[in-house]
Amino acid sequence: MLKIYNTLTREKELFKPRVPGKVGMYVCGMTVYDYCHVGHARVMVVFDTVARYLRYTGYDLTYVRNITDIDDKIIQRANQNGEEFTALTQRFIDAMHEDERALAVLPPDREPKASEAIGDIVAMIEALISKGLAYVGTNGDVFYAVTKFPGYGQLSGKNLDDLQAGERVDVDHAKHNPLDFVLWKMAKPDEPAWNSPWGLGRPGWHIECSAMSTCCLGNHFDIHGGGMDLQFPHHENEIAQSEGATGEHYVNYWMHNGFVRINEEKMSKSLGNFFTVREVLQRYRPEVIRFFILSSHYRSPLNYSDEHLNEAGVALTRLYTSLRGLVVSDAPLDASYQARFEQAMDDDFNTPVAIAVLFDLARELNKTKDIDQNKAEQLAATLKKLAALLGLLQDDSETFLKGGIVHEAFSDGIVAGDTLTEEKIEQLIQDRLDAKKAKQWSQADSIRDELKAQGVILEDAPSGLTTWRRE
Repeated sequence: MLKIYNTLTREKELFKPRVPGKVGMYVCGMTVYDYCHVGHARVMVVFDTVARYLRYTGYDLTYVRNITDIDDKIIQRANQNGEEFTALTQRFIDAMHEDERALAVLPPDREPKASEAIGDIVAMIEALISKGLAYVGTNGDVFYAVTKFPGYGQLSGKNLDDLQAGERVDVDHAKHNPLDFVLWKMAKPDEPAWNSPWGLGRPGWHIECSAMSTCCLGNHFDIHGGGMDLQFPHHENEIAQSEGATGEHYVNYWMHNGFVRINEEKMSKSLGNFFTVREVLQRYRPEVIRFFILSSHYRSPLNYSDEHLNEAGVALTRLYTSLRGLVVSDAPLDASYQARFEQAMDDDFNTPVAIAVLFDLARELNKTKDIDQNKAEQLAATLKKLAALLGLLQDDSETFLKGGIVHEAFSDGIVAGDTLTEEKIEQLIQDRLDAKKAKQWSQADSIRDELKAQGVILEDAPSGLTTWRRE
């Protein structure tokens, strides 16, 4: 029975969908003014894994992840570049999709854009004004009246009185209260703008997600996800807007993934301490990055370092090596390993424990290969199918073990590869074999060392067969 840690209640709760057999899940997506960094990759991979597992367990899932394609940062970047904001956002939407494909992230069922939801956003703001929860400020902007919504702060655990007394807020005389937040911004010269009852303008960031989520999934749905940094104020404001406008409970289960950290600081564009996905893909295989992300529980901090990525590469290689030489059939899954894997995933999507089950499976597979072929094929099939639920072990084992760093070239030309071809490696292995036959041991050792220096590891079997893999 699946249990999910609910940020709203701060407890693991038994998952019960609103409609039996069906699940609606909304995840806050990217603001597309730059390339995705590893923190964004974590959001993509974590909720892709959640989606995969929900479907595996039999749910009819509708997965929605939005795109924020209009906000202050986008306008500023477009102006700096001297280009239309639509050209900027489309370029980075395309780049985001390339990053997703590289990381084996399956596309969401729906991917609404803020700029295409203006009518729904205006309608929600009108509903809030009619209910006395929003007002037009003295500068023409429309604001949400935070004190008018009972229970504000329930998601983040923040007390409204404490916020008013201690939160550092900008003095804005257009507002009734310093904590009130903007729903609609009046147009400034040369900025993108849309018609509204309050004049030309554009939406505030928070209202975009309220409108897009409820329009795609209804006023009340099952799961809302995103990074931990969105818990306050973004998700807190979403609750106030959505429940204020519809009069219905908004979301049953709130899921937040932890930060990616570098040197004990959150990775973010604002701090300037980030690595883009495509920068990391120049040095590490996509599946290694995905393995690294899933090796920590989604709610825990993820500490980014070359050391941890190298460890992920070694670990993933061990799993692929256990499959080497086996034909993976459609044999039924091994029930005991399947049950252990499901038990881990049912415990709030505990991917580190699920991965540990895969390693136990690989160890038994290595012991069984030369003893019981049928059992080995069943274990191999189980390993591949369970790993696929995490988006892992997607390659053929030989392809992975002999492959280069990057499996896909990006549209902007960033690509990495290996200079030592398979043909050259095979020739050097044959040269080594010839040297050993001639008892030229130093020559044979020199060839092994030369290959190792270039990241190629030779493995000699008792039968005399030599296999190889890239380090």
